[in-house]
Amino acid sequence: MRLAIDVMGGDNAPDAILKGCIDALPHLAPEDSLVLVGDAALIRDALHEHNVSDSRLDLEDALDTIGMHESPVEAVRQKTGSSIVRMCVLGSSRKSKNPVDAVLSAGNTGACVSAATMQMRRLPGAHRPGIAVTMPSFHGPVVLCDAGANPEPRPIHIAQYAVMADVYASHVLGIKKPRVAQINIGAEEGKGTGIIKQVRDLLQTTPGLNYIGYIEGRDFLEGAADVVVTDGFVGNTMLKLAEGMAGSLFRGLAHAIFEHDPELAIRFEPILKSIMKKNDYNEYGGAPLLGVNGVCFICHGSSKPRAITCAIRGMREFVKTGVNDAIRERLAEIAPAIEPGARAAESSA
Repeated sequence: MRLAIDVMGGDNAPDAILKGCIDALPHLAPEDSLVLVGDAALIRDALHEHNVSDSRLDLEDALDTIGMHESPVEAVRQKTGSSIVRMCVLGSSRKSKNPVDAVLSAGNTGACVSAATMQMRRLPGAHRPGIAVTMPSFHGPVVLCDAGANPEPRPIHIAQYAVMADVYASHVLGIKKPRVAQINIGAEEGKGTGIIKQVRDLLQTTPGLNYIGYIEGRDFLEGAADVVVTDGFVGNTMLKLAEGMAGSLFRGLAHAIFEHDPELAIRFEPILKSIMKKNDYNEYGGAPLLGVNGVCFICHGSSKPRAITCAIRGMREFVKTGVNDAIRERLAEIAPAIEPGARAAESSA
């Protein structure tokens, strides 16, 4: 299996990305390889400093980069030699003579989505790709889709996110018949915007989907559903709020225990670290961009080496379990049931 990594993308690039790649080597099979995309001279120097020489590390030279502040679509079109674009070209069976099996970046999310969509194209039947983030909770993992790829979706987009995330949750996370829900301001049928109700109507008629209706934000991490769908604006806001709140809560708890009894804090430290690890997004590393005709994982811009290592492991699992083949089959299967309803909803809007 060949996996391409954008070494230049992210707040902590290239050091954290390279360290994560190096740490991932023991988790790879002997026949696997990592294609490090970026400034080849810089990468060689860094590997030399780490005293790393491994035949499973290949280099793809890309001297340009796309900054976090740049307009995604414009930058992708203008910077064809950037690490993100070169990475996605490698992930395209149409564009590359020797395509990789999956790609990963912690760089500009919008640029990564745009480059993946332009270079890899979409899976047959997929209208728009969506980011599926796995969130840890006390009750088990929860898949949130979309987490930022599509801030202003149409109803059919969100309905397809539900189907694609359902396939991902069952194949990769091993959840049997995942419970699929929509985020809404209330659980009552009459609540929500027009688009939320249109999505509800589509999901209620989607064959084979265990759709359970609406849930509120407070139910998100309380085991109410296994897959939660919403638009990219709300999803990204939820994601960052949950991560910030978790970090703040753990810091506050640790400080309170230490203030109360320093010796008690020392005894509690292993327990707190264990809980923090179970609820740390770094454990899941990256999030797949569902709906593209290839495998693209997107990481936080602030990703540290462990997040990159975990994301690489996640990519391998995604490829091994054949998620894209299953998504392609499911989209074809449900199209006759929901496409007419989606067209009718849009024409009446």
